[in-house]
Amino acid sequence: MEKEKKVYSDDRGGQTIIVNQSERKRSNGLGTAGFVLALLGLIFSWVPGLGWVLWLLGLIFSFVGIFRAPRGLAIAGLVMSCIALIILIVVVGAIGSLIAVI
Repeated sequence: MEKEKKVYSDDRGGQTIIVNQSERKRSNGLGTAGFVLALLGLIFSWVPGLGWVLWLLGLIFSFVGIFRAPRGLAIAGLVMSCIALIILIVVVGAIGSLIAVI
């Protein structure tokens, strides 16, 4: 991170003013949204309709966020979406086997 330095001098008094401006911190909004939705999908994976919707949105936002920098939360959201998918499949399989027994 290079700081941009601007030097202004006043012609009247010879006073020098130095302004240090740092670069704007980059963020990945889609990656963050994907991480949060994947986390909520993981927490609510046992709720039949809500778990699927949150999982799908978390997966989509995390996948799109991978193509933007920084990628950290997007990768974490994608991993949590995969874990939530496994849990959702297990829950649906358990419910299906309960229904088959009846």
